[in-house]
Amino acid sequence: MNPANEHTQATATETTATEKTEISAEVLSTLAEIGEEVNSSLDLGEVLARTAALIKRHIDYEIFGVLMLEGDGAYLKHRFSIGYARELADNLLVPIGQGITGTAAATGHSVRVSDTSKDARYINAIESVRSELAVPLMLQGKCVGVLDIQSRHLDYFTPDQQSILTLLASRLAVAIDNARLFQRVRAQAETLLLLNEVGRETSSILDVEELLRRAAEQIKRVIDYQILSIMLYDEAQKVFRHRVDVKHGQRVQGKMRVAASEGIVGAAAVLKEPVVVPDVTVDSRYLMVNPETRSELAIPMMHKGKVIGVLDLESPQLNYFTEDHVQTLSILGANLAIALENARLYEQVARDEARLERDLQAAKRIQGALLRPVPTEDFGLDIAARYLSAREVCGDLYEFLRYGPQQLGIALGDVSGKGTAAALYGAVAIGIMRSLAPQKLQPAELLKQMNQIVGERRIEGRFMTACFATWQRGRSKLRVANAGQSQPLLYKDGRCDKIALTGFPLGIFEEVSYDEWGVSLNPGDILVFHSDGIAETSNSEGQFFGTEKLRLLIEQQHEVSATEMADLILREVDWFAQSAPLADDRTLVVLKVR
Repeated sequence: MNPANEHTQATATETTATEKTEISAEVLSTLAEIGEEVNSSLDLGEVLARTAALIKRHIDYEIFGVLMLEGDGAYLKHRFSIGYARELADNLLVPIGQGITGTAAATGHSVRVSDTSKDARYINAIESVRSELAVPLMLQGKCVGVLDIQSRHLDYFTPDQQSILTLLASRLAVAIDNARLFQRVRAQAETLLLLNEVGRETSSILDVEELLRRAAEQIKRVIDYQILSIMLYDEAQKVFRHRVDVKHGQRVQGKMRVAASEGIVGAAAVLKEPVVVPDVTVDSRYLMVNPETRSELAIPMMHKGKVIGVLDLESPQLNYFTEDHVQTLSILGANLAIALENARLYEQVARDEARLERDLQAAKRIQGALLRPVPTEDFGLDIAARYLSAREVCGDLYEFLRYGPQQLGIALGDVSGKGTAAALYGAVAIGIMRSLAPQKLQPAELLKQMNQIVGERRIEGRFMTACFATWQRGRSKLRVANAGQSQPLLYKDGRCDKIALTGFPLGIFEEVSYDEWGVSLNPGDILVFHSDGIAETSNSEGQFFGTEKLRLLIEQQHEVSATEMADLILREVDWFAQSAPLADDRTLVVLKVR
């Protein structure tokens, strides 16, 4: 053997050993650097971008891609890429087991191809590519994606580079998993905040149409749907009626109604749980309304165990809807169901209130017609009558019975309770008094007979107080009887005092007699009948206006007319109450002898 040759061969061997040592050191250095970089961030896009940049420093690739498993592990799709056209990267789906990357994913081993034109597995996405290196991203023995680099040069990637990427892939898989987990948790937190915001907003809307419109807008913030239908259940017709249909962001006219058990919507309603259809073309339940639809998600909206509607979303993409979509929309559907029921109840209450308001206004007009105006005949009296209702209709009443040209009956009553029931009871009482008027009964006898008639038609919890008087002009004689009503006030001889008469209210006991008191009146004498709503009016400090203030007011203002006296009393009471809303009806009748 030639010594020179031996020396040359030894040198070559030493060089090779040195190069291997340098390569190993370089590999370790690269792995350490990449490991540090990829673990320094939890943003998946940033992790992949840093990885691409670091690999580029050691392997001068021309095309780079990280493909992740999607579609329940059926195919690979680019998550990050360099060198691909945007549209190609977004739309390229590689089935597992096909292509170079699909093979790496299926086998769990890296694949290095020196000449892609001679490899039948190669998917000719970019025609100029000649060599490719695909390394599976393995995590706990499972492939989660593929790291893929390509070159336009033949036999470009070396076994050492394959080793570098294989070692790197395990670290990258962990970093990707951490980043995806963080991304998922952050997305869930953001979704929960968004759902909370959506829930607050929808719960504040009490108009059904406005609520449905806003719901369609808010759902778009949660999931980027292509087609949305919100259908509400019609209990009477047993169908779901389309209330909102949105297609590609625009309101459209959808199918007007769907039978309760028909289609995907009907399935969700019958099962009372979400129904996800990855491919509508192979689901016999699907009703073809939109030809471009490929996948569908139906979420029942439940309230107290009943389905009140269905959220239905459609997509032109196969297998578009995920478990996250189902969970998020189920929460949103539950909130929307409550908001819808609140809005429906509010609308029902609003309709009932509107109807009640119309009825009350009609009752108010009828009650006003029942209360006779002050007599225009000359009975020798200056008369004024006033009533203010605490509600739309009044539980107080007054009445004038004409016994003849010289005799007048005057009544003031107060029915227990307030509102419509009290007003109806009062209307019955007026009718009874008018039916007794032809008999020209004096006060005690009229109250006795009224009590008997009311007692025959006794209503549980209802009774009436009343004060009745008769005035005979020719004799200037006043007779008064009282059935539990506030004692009337009489101004006579310069002093105002109560007429001390009491008695049982009407409608409590059947056999009752009433005391009657008579007096002759002179010109200028004043008689004031008043309901307890005047004396018992309170101010902000809880003090009552009281009969004493009323008595003094009449004494001080005795020279004014009956009309002026009535208005003055009501003004003083209102001023005392600081114009607070009425707690009870205020009614009075003022008689002043001419």
